Amino acid sequence: MMNNALRVDVDRTLIRAKRPCSDGYRWFLRRQAPISDYQTLLDDLVAAGRVGDACWLLDQLGPTDDVLHIDNLAAEALVFAGSIHCRGHVEVSGLLRTGGDLHVGGGAQVGGVLQVGRELKVEGGLRCEGALDLGSGARVGWSLEVLQRLGCRGELRIGGALGVGEAVDVSGQLTVGGDVTVQGDLRCDAGLKLQGDLQVAGDAFIARGLDAAGAVQCDGHLRAGWGVRACGDIRAARAIRVGESLNAGGVIESGQDYGIFAGLEVPMGSWSSCAFVRAAQRPDRLMSGVWSDE
Repeated sequence: MMNNALRVDVDRTLIRAKRPCSDGYRWFLRRQAPISDYQTLLDDLVAAGRVGDACWLLDQLGPTDDVLHIDNLAAEALVFAGSIHCRGHVEVSGLLRTGGDLHVGGGAQVGGVLQVGRELKVEGGLRCEGALDLGSGARVGWSLEVLQRLGCRGELRIGGALGVGEAVDVSGQLTVGGDVTVQGDLRCDAGLKLQGDLQVAGDAFIARGLDAAGAVQCDGHLRAGWGVRACGDIRAARAIRVGESLNAGGVIESGQDYGIFAGLEVPMGSWSSCAFVRAAQRPDRLMSGVWSDE
């Protein structure tokens, strides 16, 4: 069932004005349909194996207010200009892209790229074997696994663990109910709070604070604009730089030729209260901040 808020018609003049590739334009002319409904054209492109052309058309014409209500979604690929509300499970073997929201009452598995134009809500778990690109905020009730890159232009909340095979770039707050494992760089333009261990294979940058219920392990540089607190160790293979305090239940350790810097964003006169460093033992190569053994 689909609520069609506005029918969008596409004709040859409109397509030509968008300067398509010659092969795609010839395909459109061969359809022998001088005027086509926007979503019908997207469906026909996907059915013809022209998923890239369908994505190009959505980029050119933008999202619609259409809403597709469905019990379960199973497809090889789908490009939908509006929003999809699925009461059950989603299983797509290739690319899944929406111009609007994607709401899933169960779990979701996508074998290719998953691109959501606006909000993503998944009550169960989500596994994406391609890249995950989110146009605004997202909430996943269980775990989130992404085999390639993860990008989110908003807040991201995950009930379970987060595992990503490449880089992570999140514009809003990142909240995770388990471990976070990233096989590339991690960038969060707000804060990061997790109920497990953080393991990053590259550099980690958190614009605000990092709060981990477990340990923090970074194979590159670790940088936080505010403070870092971990119930376990805080370790980085290179430098550790924080704007305020460092607080570890275990040890704090930087790379052999790299320093540990606390209080980079506060006045030196405030270091005792805003840039203290606490750990099981005083860390080597502590370059700034105030050591506190309380």
